[in-house]
Amino acid sequence: MKDSASVDSGYPNINLGPGESVQSIIARDTHPAAAPYRTTSWVDMGNEDLSIDRYTSREWHRREKETVWNRTWQVACRLEDIPEVGSYIVYDICDDSVIVVRTGADTVQAYVNACLHRGNALCLDQGRKNEFRCPYHGFTWSLEGQLKYVPGAWDFDHLNREEFCLPEVRIDTWGGFVFVNLDDDCAPLGDYLELLPQHVSGEEFEKRYKAGHVSQVVRCNWKIALEAFIEGFHVPETHYEKDEQHRIDPNGIAAFSHDTKVQYDVWADSRHINRLILVDGVPSQYVANKVNEQQVVDAMLRRLPEEMRPRVEEGQRARDVLGDFNRKAFSERYGVDLSEASTFDVMDQVQYNIFPNFTVWPTPFAPLCYRFRPWNDSPDECLFEIWMLHPVPTDGRDYQVMAERRIGENDLWADQKEMGVYGPVIDQDIPNLSRMTKGLKATRKKGVTLARYQESRIRQYMKTLEEYLNGA
Repeated sequence: MKDSASVDSGYPNINLGPGESVQSIIARDTHPAAAPYRTTSWVDMGNEDLSIDRYTSREWHRREKETVWNRTWQVACRLEDIPEVGSYIVYDICDDSVIVVRTGADTVQAYVNACLHRGNALCLDQGRKNEFRCPYHGFTWSLEGQLKYVPGAWDFDHLNREEFCLPEVRIDTWGGFVFVNLDDDCAPLGDYLELLPQHVSGEEFEKRYKAGHVSQVVRCNWKIALEAFIEGFHVPETHYEKDEQHRIDPNGIAAFSHDTKVQYDVWADSRHINRLILVDGVPSQYVANKVNEQQVVDAMLRRLPEEMRPRVEEGQRARDVLGDFNRKAFSERYGVDLSEASTFDVMDQVQYNIFPNFTVWPTPFAPLCYRFRPWNDSPDECLFEIWMLHPVPTDGRDYQVMAERRIGENDLWADQKEMGVYGPVIDQDIPNLSRMTKGLKATRKKGVTLARYQESRIRQYMKTLEEYLNGA
């Protein structure tokens, strides 16, 4: 493995394609980005094929249950999901089930979701309780996990009531996210998150709330779904508008930069975190010589009447004009003051993947979170979730925290209004997932071949996955 690079001039032996790099684009912004976003890091992860059995094998799935899901920190919910004492939510992962409950104004606890009498699940969804009472026979525990009531107590004189407590699960919080870990001997969450807290302020995420939470069961391995959303290599073919000859339409979404204007970051000393930065407001390399700065503005704001779109004056960049427009638009949308926000914050998409299955997008421009989990204890199904984390309004307006809403297999994300402009995009991604499952089972090729740079995040998290499977 080679050392990471931290310069804008390129990466060792990697051709990033024509045009400016991400770093040279944001370096010219009128409102500079925060320092962590003005760095790059790449690690040569090799170029070997990845075995296909990791996506299709039940044995691989079994090993993940034993060595990954039982040993990693995972986001179970947001603090606003459990706002009052007694508010609880259930987090299920494969065969395991955890109750996360607020036990005080500033305290949350987590328990194994099983009655200590005969194993009945104590909770199935989310809600609010004053105690945990098993609906089968009535054994009851306090919110703090202490045994309160034993039905037919005369017949349980052999039971040590002081020790008959709900088994606790390790729990911690960062940025308003509630993490759980089923491994009693796990490292602290702060160590697990590595460089993320230095790059992204947890206080900023604490000022967010869940304005949308939509989920869907998808017919693919959870890793296939995750990988579809951590690289931009697929965007021109999957998302761009084309004519009948499959030529990219310069007047459509191709005026965006969603192709080689994507930066992928992996760090030599980071196992659990990697990053993608995607800049907007500059033309795609595919049409850069066919569109001008005004056309870029018109493409990004094509849903608005022409008279409402800002004009690009001579010497201006579309990116800076759009940044000024978005500062005002997003301030009004969210009810917060973004007048001093960086161009990066109101124009660009950045995502940090937290191993094994969670992705956060810090900028107000794209305030999403993704979560991926195996479903029905199967290597061929997963639960895909999107959260929309909007800034908490500071102008006094009301806002509502949204609970999870499950949509059907054939329902469209475009019909889910809380997804906004992202709904139609997700609908373009979903068909690839089941096709991947079909193709991987049919292929006679023994492995998948990855791009060396554009799919380096996949290789990095797969390396970490293999380390967990091998007991590291």
